[in-house]
Amino acid sequence: MKRFPFLVPFLFLVFSSCESLFEYHPHQIILEDDEKNLTTVNLQKLQAQTPEDTLKLIVMGDTQRFYDATVDFVQKANTFQDIDFVVHLGDISDFGMTQEFQWVHDIMQELKWPYLTVIGNHDMLGNGRKLYRRMYGDLNYAFVYGHTKFVFLDTNGREDGFQGRVPDLDWLSRQLSPMAGETWQQAVVISHAPPFDGDFDPQLELPYHQTLVQSQKVPLSLHGHRHGWDTEKKYDGEVLYHVTTSAKGRGFTYLKIWQGGYSLERISF
Repeated sequence: MKRFPFLVPFLFLVFSSCESLFEYHPHQIILEDDEKNLTTVNLQKLQAQTPEDTLKLIVMGDTQRFYDATVDFVQKANTFQDIDFVVHLGDISDFGMTQEFQWVHDIMQELKWPYLTVIGNHDMLGNGRKLYRRMYGDLNYAFVYGHTKFVFLDTNGREDGFQGRVPDLDWLSRQLSPMAGETWQQAVVISHAPPFDGDFDPQLELPYHQTLVQSQKVPLSLHGHRHGWDTEKKYDGEVLYHVTTSAKGRGFTYLKIWQGGYSLERISF
């Protein structure tokens, strides 16, 4: 190198440029520390709050490439008062790329309240599953807040090849069975694809509904995915299935939950 001193800065420039190129490969996962384990982070914020008798949630989803609409959603959501937390119903991204997840999180973290997510089918493209686990956490998780248990569930059966494993109904059934010492009386199940959609494993459609009914704990099942509104007591009429439109559809659900009841309001922005 003494004979060719000009090579040192040249090689440094080359390798630095290569590193930059690799960093922005669409399926490479590079996250800042404050972009990791966001489910745990937001649950800690939520559990630091004191729930009232009536819980107030904002439910939205399918942000995908609709970044301007997502910005408008946050601005509208922040005009509401005393919200406990916000639910993102999945399809955070369109192609499962790191930059997509980061862009949406950059917008969503401007909310006044914690936000919690469930994985969507688009979030599973490429390295999406691995990325979601690193950035948010488990695909299935549950927690109790006030008088209600909230169960977040992966229902993207098509992405599992319709092998009868997704959604995990054994896990769901366990979550809907109160353990000794637990005082919650009702549960809300939250997922991306509803059971009556073509991307939900058809062999698990009715067993999913039956799992909710047999628990005698679930009055409400919340979903996104369909980019439109749908609110109906399907099958035997024991559970209300509510589908929220996409960010592109410029709408979200304002949900109130109290012991033994709830109300749903469709909000436009």
